Amino acid sequence: MDGTNSERKVRVGVIGLGMGRAHIEGYKRCHNAQVVALCDVDAGRLQDAANRYDVRQTYTDAEEMLRNADVDAVSIALPNHLHSPITLAALNAGKHVLGEKPMAMTAAQAQEMVDAAHRLNRKLMIHFNFRFTPHAQILKRYVDSGELGRIYYAKTGWLRRRGIPGGGGWFTDRERSGGGPLIDLGVHRLDLALWLMGEPEPVWVMGSTYNEIAARVAAERGWVYTVEDLACGLIKLSNGATIFLEASWAGNSEKAEDMYTILLGTEGGAEQRNLGEGYEQGLRLYRQRHGAQEDITPKAFPSDLENPQQHFVRCILEDKQPDPSGEDGLRVQKILDALYQSAATGQPVHVA
Repeated sequence: MDGTNSERKVRVGVIGLGMGRAHIEGYKRCHNAQVVALCDVDAGRLQDAANRYDVRQTYTDAEEMLRNADVDAVSIALPNHLHSPITLAALNAGKHVLGEKPMAMTAAQAQEMVDAAHRLNRKLMIHFNFRFTPHAQILKRYVDSGELGRIYYAKTGWLRRRGIPGGGGWFTDRERSGGGPLIDLGVHRLDLALWLMGEPEPVWVMGSTYNEIAARVAAERGWVYTVEDLACGLIKLSNGATIFLEASWAGNSEKAEDMYTILLGTEGGAEQRNLGEGYEQGLRLYRQRHGAQEDITPKAFPSDLENPQQHFVRCILEDKQPDPSGEDGLRVQKILDALYQSAATGQPVHVA
């Protein structure tokens, strides 16, 4: 669903054609958007995408594209250390930005991005795409309608038994990634839990990180590996609620991959799971009615949901704040920073 009857088309450029191809596919479902420019440092990958998607404006330099391409907005799907500088360059060039997670390497960078978007009156959206799945959307409706009562506890995580991305590349180099599974996988589940809970502000965190398995793998394979392979943390929120978060690329756990969010409320609870990185999911609700416990597996889901790219385009055309916004990304980034600081010091950290 596009959410607007406007005939105007938003001209979009996509920077980074790894994850960026998923963005292109999202825009293809939006009749108010047209991908007119592509950028990637890998000339072969760039040409392949240009041929596949019939895009004529191609660039191997992002800043050159921002100067010369005829675009209104860009998707930025680059290694983490480039999120902030390229976003700032795009905003300063007058472009609206849909940026990949994590928003930045640090909360200070994220704050600079938010401030720039406000100053320049541009839209800044973060690609927390798991909010847009049917199961997440219907669960959000249950929560917002009061079906679960007040949500006071959430447990959420993304655990892999073995799944280190791009071994030896930028993913495993803290200077370019900012961290390991916490900033790569945990960021998604943390945002989802906060969004479902109404986005209360964080107060303090206590976190731990480990590198017990991946370090051995990296040594055997000659990889650069300067990040954690598992992280966990406790997050206390301003409304008194608590989130327990865990994320791993390598751990001797039961499942090959487990992506979950569990909510406990005063009137009911819920458990939502993704199966792999696709949108195949499961959702169960637990509540008490007339003195008896009942389990519910929702069967009906809306068929007209927006994808992230459709939502981004609609917000541009209707001059609305994207959801998730830059402020949402900043909130998550502050928690990530505090969890890493707590893990390094062994002490609780207040979130500024």
